[in-house]
Amino acid sequence: MAMDSLVRGLFLGGAAVFLVSGGPADPEAGGKTDPAAELRAGRNFLATKVYSEEEDQKLLAAFEGLRVADVSDGLDAVGLQNIGLMDSRIGAAWKDTREYIHRFVGIAVTARYVPTQSPPAGRRAAEDFDRWVGAWYRDRSSEPFVPLIRKGTALVIEDAEEVDVGSIGSNNILNWKSRGCAGVVTSATARDTDEIAAERVPLYFQRPGRGIRPGRNEIESVNRPVVCGGALVMPGDVIVADGDGVVVVPRAHAEEVARYARRILEDDKAGRRKLYEKVGLPPDRSVK
Repeated sequence: MAMDSLVRGLFLGGAAVFLVSGGPADPEAGGKTDPAAELRAGRNFLATKVYSEEEDQKLLAAFEGLRVADVSDGLDAVGLQNIGLMDSRIGAAWKDTREYIHRFVGIAVTARYVPTQSPPAGRRAAEDFDRWVGAWYRDRSSEPFVPLIRKGTALVIEDAEEVDVGSIGSNNILNWKSRGCAGVVTSATARDTDEIAAERVPLYFQRPGRGIRPGRNEIESVNRPVVCGGALVMPGDVIVADGDGVVVVPRAHAEEVARYARRILEDDKAGRRKLYEKVGLPPDRSVK
């Protein structure tokens, strides 16, 4: 293996030190390459693949109407048992059991917020506090992912789970919907939950949060891998959400998963239609 692509582990005093060659030159080492410089500056190892809107829409059509249960079966069928199933703590903020409009299927756009290390504003005059809030939203906890939202987007936000912060509220979530967002999933919290239910925007979260972002969190990255409900979400993955929770379908397996899941759904509908007739239930959307 060529040394310029080899990651070497050196065990010094029982500790492993990983060196990656090819970094910037270290003047103190006589101009030789400093293998740790690249890593010291920070590096992402999982690449973000980019897909066209046409590719996304084609894939969404394959998943239209599929339920979390169907897709979970599809993942089992392709050898991905329990892969992509978010923790059951991530659930629907509201449900509609007549038209099922709380359900959604979308293509993941991701964002990650982290807890801040900076102190809160403290006691200030109202005008000064408002300026501090505005500057924090502008410079430290903005929404740079908004231009990425398009028809069929599933916005997946990894947030500061232990912080009582409402990064998602009735105003911004409705703005995201107006741009084509099919639904939102977060590992943490949201506020204005009564209004979000009234607006009928699909939202899946862990629990309500109350505080604003300033003094609580900061944006760390956009369209990079995130973890939500214990599941890895890569930008471009398929997200399916309903009353059973949320499942993530890795893009590379999505078409195969959808084919199997479609058969599960159609067989289920056929069987339940007969049972509806037997017990005298009028047909509803779940069996049509």
